[in-house]
Amino acid sequence: MFDPRYHITPSLLSRITEIARLIAELNQRRFPRPVLALFERTARELSAYASTSIEGNPLPLTEVRRLLKNAPGNLRDSEREVLNYNGALVALREKKGDAPFDTALILDIHRRVMAGLLDRWRLGKFRKEPVVVNDPVRRMVDYLPPDHGDVSPLMKALTAWVSRSRHALDPVIVAGIFHRQFVVIHPFVDGNGRTARLATKFLLADLGIDTFELFSFENYYNRQVSRYFAAVGSHGNYYDIAAEIDFTAWLEYFAGGIADELQRVKKELEKHLGGAAPELTAAEKVILAYIEEHGSITDREYAVLTDRAKATRALDFKRLTGKGLIVRRGGGRNTKYVGG
Repeated sequence: MFDPRYHITPSLLSRITEIARLIAELNQRRFPRPVLALFERTARELSAYASTSIEGNPLPLTEVRRLLKNAPGNLRDSEREVLNYNGALVALREKKGDAPFDTALILDIHRRVMAGLLDRWRLGKFRKEPVVVNDPVRRMVDYLPPDHGDVSPLMKALTAWVSRSRHALDPVIVAGIFHRQFVVIHPFVDGNGRTARLATKFLLADLGIDTFELFSFENYYNRQVSRYFAAVGSHGNYYDIAAEIDFTAWLEYFAGGIADELQRVKKELEKHLGGAAPELTAAEKVILAYIEEHGSITDREYAVLTDRAKATRALDFKRLTGKGLIVRRGGGRNTKYVGG
């Protein structure tokens, strides 16, 4: 049975309290759906970029954004990594909430993350061979994870603990301990980090705010990768250190990252909305509703919906474009507007 060691320090309690306060503040606000859609897209872009960047993916954020909008036919591995992560995010969003958190969910995440990047017989399967974790600076073995024969029972014990604790402990504690213990077990030949962060994101949905739509905790780790690896990593032989692992310091770092990212999102929302949710005109609501239903709108289609003059319709589009709620595509008679 998995029984993690940790204690609630004043620092950890302070960070959990700050997270609760930030969530309460965000939940008290009412943001227009188009604004939330913009932040959902941004969060997915940041998560796909940051989580793959942590593992060494060279694509910059601008390229990731372009890729998610229009993927090429022939994918490089770096592009496939990003698209796989984004696809797994979308799939998890449909399962969030009270879906069972078990090894089947974790194996499915791994299968999606590593599709086309790993031998098929290894996709969604716990490793069947020993692995080592190297120190990238010293180029020496830094950590020896548990034997492959122990991986499945260790993962079942971990997911059983999550199921018991998921609604009994603070979600920050549950998600944080899962994340660290997953890394300790190192259950896959490759793709451990990405799978761990996606599964953690699933658990963070229990915070009471939609982490899939609003923020990217992976972004915090990517801004200080060396500190992340130092905090989450282990050293030595698993069987020598397992009984002594204390999760407290990691939980302080983990909670700090969530609070930091929530604070960033809160500031971005206030900046985007000028401190208060903007009032949309009736005409602007018509445009946004049409785009939400049909995916795009042209001036000709808008003219059918309203009796506004052509010049006034152009101003409507310009205002929404300036607010970042829609984006212009094409030119001349082929001009259309899509969600921002």
